[in-house]
Amino acid sequence: MKQILFILIVLITKTITAQTTISGKVTDVKGMPIAGANIYLQGTYDGGTSDDSGEFSFITDENGEKTLIVSFLSFETFELTKDVSSMTKLEIKLREDVNTMDAVILSAGTFSAGDNSKVSVLKALDVVTTASALGDFVGALQTLPGTTTVAEDGRLFVRGGEADETQIFIDGIRVFTPYSPTTNNIPSRGRYSPFLFDGITFSTGGYSAEYGQALSSVLLLNTIDEPDQNKTDIGIMSVGATLGNTQKWHKSSLSVNASYTNLAPYLLLFEDRNDWQKPFEGASGELVFRQKLNSGLLKLYAAFDTTNFELIQEDINITEGVKFKLNNNNLYFNGSYKGVISDNWAISSGLSYTYANNELNFIDNNIDNSENSFHAKVVFKRRFNNRFKLNIGTEYFATKFNELFESSTIQETPLGFQNNISALFTEADLIFSKKLALKAGIRGEYSEIFNQFTVSPRISIAYKTDKNSQVSLAYGDFYQQSNSDILKFNQDLESQQTSHYILNYQYNSEGKIFRAEAYFKNYNNLVKYNTEFPGFSSTYNNLGEGYSKGIDLFWRDNKSFKNLDYWVSYSYLDTERDYRNFPSPAVPSFVNNHNFSVVGKYWIDSLKSQIGMSYAFATGRTYTNPNNVGFLNAKTKPFNSLSLNWAYLLSPQKILYFSINNVLGTKNINGYQYANTPDMNGNFNRRALRPATDQFFFVGFFWTISEKGTDNQLNNL
Repeated sequence: MKQILFILIVLITKTITAQTTISGKVTDVKGMPIAGANIYLQGTYDGGTSDDSGEFSFITDENGEKTLIVSFLSFETFELTKDVSSMTKLEIKLREDVNTMDAVILSAGTFSAGDNSKVSVLKALDVVTTASALGDFVGALQTLPGTTTVAEDGRLFVRGGEADETQIFIDGIRVFTPYSPTTNNIPSRGRYSPFLFDGITFSTGGYSAEYGQALSSVLLLNTIDEPDQNKTDIGIMSVGATLGNTQKWHKSSLSVNASYTNLAPYLLLFEDRNDWQKPFEGASGELVFRQKLNSGLLKLYAAFDTTNFELIQEDINITEGVKFKLNNNNLYFNGSYKGVISDNWAISSGLSYTYANNELNFIDNNIDNSENSFHAKVVFKRRFNNRFKLNIGTEYFATKFNELFESSTIQETPLGFQNNISALFTEADLIFSKKLALKAGIRGEYSEIFNQFTVSPRISIAYKTDKNSQVSLAYGDFYQQSNSDILKFNQDLESQQTSHYILNYQYNSEGKIFRAEAYFKNYNNLVKYNTEFPGFSSTYNNLGEGYSKGIDLFWRDNKSFKNLDYWVSYSYLDTERDYRNFPSPAVPSFVNNHNFSVVGKYWIDSLKSQIGMSYAFATGRTYTNPNNVGFLNAKTKPFNSLSLNWAYLLSPQKILYFSINNVLGTKNINGYQYANTPDMNGNFNRRALRPATDQFFFVGFFWTISEKGTDNQLNNL
């Protein structure tokens, strides 16, 4: 009996002595106690919670080295690995979780659109529901601040920059020919259907070191990662037809979209100012194939389009007018892969190939040019923790351009160039807290055609001033080579350069967002030449320079008024350049000093309709009046345009759609053309350069056939 009692005492003593008390205090980085934190030993049921003073204590039978976990909402999880015998009187400080929705974001110079971004200035569907956009993503972006209204062109002019200073990327890979070709006074359009994209990032300056060869801006388009169902979309329109189909399987999917455009029937009803010998006709097709792999996603994107037209345009110096004929074919292929290499490493890579061919007949000139372009990129992403992430990447651009020029006075002349650029870049994201974040990077590029190496540092910092607002600063250097209009004649040049300085304020609450941004851009090494247009006999140099500064304001609200969503944009732009054939610094002819736009969309439930409006105002643009002294010495009258649209649901999957651009029929003037010689009174006569048509009418019927039976294309209108 005594032996049994002795054994029990020994066992109880060993059990008591094997138990360990784990204790400590949980606070934030400022020393304030955190009550209710969850504390436990990993892989066990032993744990507890902190009290009002942040203190905790619990007993465990575990021994040896273990991992203690401390977690609390909105704070980063804390882990401590050591011997349990030393886990007493611990002082644990939790840091704020920097990945929460209310954390600071780096937003200077950047507008995001899409459901995946923390702060969306636009939604993806806004690209095609804006009344004035006519289904073109570029048209919708022209309602944002920082853009300039150049109605006769149709491309993006950003913060005093030319249209070719903005580069467009699909899934991170360069698009070399993003716009369909056109002629004078007929606006171009983006080649690619917005139906296949679910995310857009439009950077008006200060963008990431990952992107180069853009002096002013980048536009990033992201294709849909995974469709939600099988469906077919059919569209019959006053200008053509569209057909789209999506098929989804277990680990893959395929989306196909085709369209045909022919303006001949429309022009029979609504003539314009051009004498059309063959109205505009175009066909295009796109597809996106997606394949889920074990550790990533592979996407293949391909697009083809062909256009042709022939017309005669009025010219004050040519009695019979100017004849212009165009045939264009364009092929674009893009392959991208995003995947995980390990717990802390990820990879993003891709390549693109572009083939573009233009056959032009202009008066008695014949031009046949072709471009073959290639882009390959790979980016490695290292995540050290929630607060420190590092990207390292490299890319290569290759372009081969050939042109044959022939006229009645010049025999067939070959032109062209081969341009290869290699680049390295690295960029770090440092999140110091929920209130303070920093992005810093550097980009190096080597140009074979110029035998030149450039270095571009870039940095941005953001500080959250309160729950709903923040301020951001950004600086960056950017380089870009001349376009083919220059390089086909002369390659003995250098890259053009800008420096961006940006100050941004952003307020964001549920359903409302306000942005105010001030910027300054300094231009150097701009190309100059001494003839009216670039040519064989021109003399070229990089002595051009300029500046651009201004203020952009943006307000959007979809909560204050039931069923109403609207936004307002305003931009002030002050800029001068000395480039091209300018005899002295001047405001370029594509610049409006003031741009203002309002976009509204209202849903009327009783009518099963969405009604939209878009109004744009821009002050006049410069032109040279030879009857007065000076260069670019006059301005056109202001630009005004009010557009309306109406989408009516005939049934849950059938929509009837109407839109009218410039519904008031405002007589806008894009500029003036003057006679080459004065009249008998010594005055140069002129004619106004008006849009081909003051108004444009659009009617369409759209039908969706899907598995759910309730989907429609309202989001695409």
